[in-house]
Amino acid sequence: MDPAPVPRDRPSFRRERYGPRERVATPHNPIVPGTGKPLARPGDFILTHSSGWYGTLIRFGEALRYRGADTVFAHWSHAAIFVDESGEIIEALGGGVQKRNISVYDETEYVVVHLPEGTSALDRQHAVEFADFCLHDPYGWLTIVSIALCLLTGAKFSFGVDGQQICSALVARCLERIGEIFSEDDPWHLIPADLAKHFDVQLIGDKGQVPDQETGVSASSRLGRRRR
Repeated sequence: MDPAPVPRDRPSFRRERYGPRERVATPHNPIVPGTGKPLARPGDFILTHSSGWYGTLIRFGEALRYRGADTVFAHWSHAAIFVDESGEIIEALGGGVQKRNISVYDETEYVVVHLPEGTSALDRQHAVEFADFCLHDPYGWLTIVSIALCLLTGAKFSFGVDGQQICSALVARCLERIGEIFSEDDPWHLIPADLAKHFDVQLIGDKGQVPDQETGVSASSRLGRRRR
């Protein structure tokens, strides 16, 4: 009998929390040298909070799936990915996929999940190129309806519209480009708590003030359709 295959070690993703009035440093903005925390580079991503009633509903739905010891993962309701070395991020919000700077989250908490140190520049580029390709996609409201039905009923039936994005799925699909495999669900159907569970993000604290989704937007989609 052939010996069982030896599983490969999972790459080490580093997680660092930033509370209100803290900001992660980047190669172009090393604002707090000597802290021991790594710089945020293209392909790294954040878990943070969306605002208002929408963020509240997301966390409520996540709590239906993540209970007991896993409740900590339902703390997060939003995700975004770094796309350059100056702190620009791409994220999917209610108005569509948009670009702005990590500085808009200075007053709230977030966790940066850093890709493994051995991640090549080409792999990071692949993740960023996919995020850039999705930049003008509309928000995936039908996907949200599908996720809500699954959370409420436990059903496994999923539906959505191609070319539309939700925040956590956008990040997951970018990370697929560097070879990350998600066992929780299809990447296009992942919620922020799924990302938190997958990467074991348990660093939580004072949420702070969540920014409005229109603050600091430098590029975005038109509501309801992809801009050509």
